[in-house]
Amino acid sequence: MSRWQPDARGRLERAAVDLFSTQGYAATTIPEIAARAGLTTRTFFRYFPDKREVIFDGDTIPTLARAFLAAAPAEVPPMQLLVSGMCSIADERFPPRREAMRRLRPIIAAEPALRERDARKRDDLTEAVRVGFVERGVSEHAASALAAFGIGTLHAALDQWLADDDTDLPSRTILRCIADVRRALDELSV
Repeated sequence: MSRWQPDARGRLERAAVDLFSTQGYAATTIPEIAARAGLTTRTFFRYFPDKREVIFDGDTIPTLARAFLAAAPAEVPPMQLLVSGMCSIADERFPPRREAMRRLRPIIAAEPALRERDARKRDDLTEAVRVGFVERGVSEHAASALAAFGIGTLHAALDQWLADDDTDLPSRTILRCIADVRRALDELSV
């Protein structure tokens, strides 16, 4: 494979997932990832600061969430905005990476450093959503609750979507998860 072929980033991601899956995360080196992709180590570092970021994709999702919240019309209610944002971003970002995400889940679970990074990424996304709602005029406590609910729901739904064999978009699973929570809340007697 010529190193001048297009989609260097995608090739690096696919090579890394293949190597992580077959020989483990810790045993895989950056030069091996680059060689498997038919690229140089220098090219690897053009796209990723380290091999963890092949898995976690920088701050792409928090950036998308901030932009979505900032661009939404002021009259959109917060919960509607939260749900539409989760669905839109999930449908845009995750279907092309579904198989890679399925393969990466056990790798992340097996490595303490990756589990810690995964938790930090969730916290970063939660904070981006919280700040986005505060900037829209939502109170601090409501913004915190919305963000925690939204990101918790997103991750629970993504876990279910990855486990399912259907061809639904992740938004369908997110909406089913929210409907389940709504039914549970309807049963609440206070």
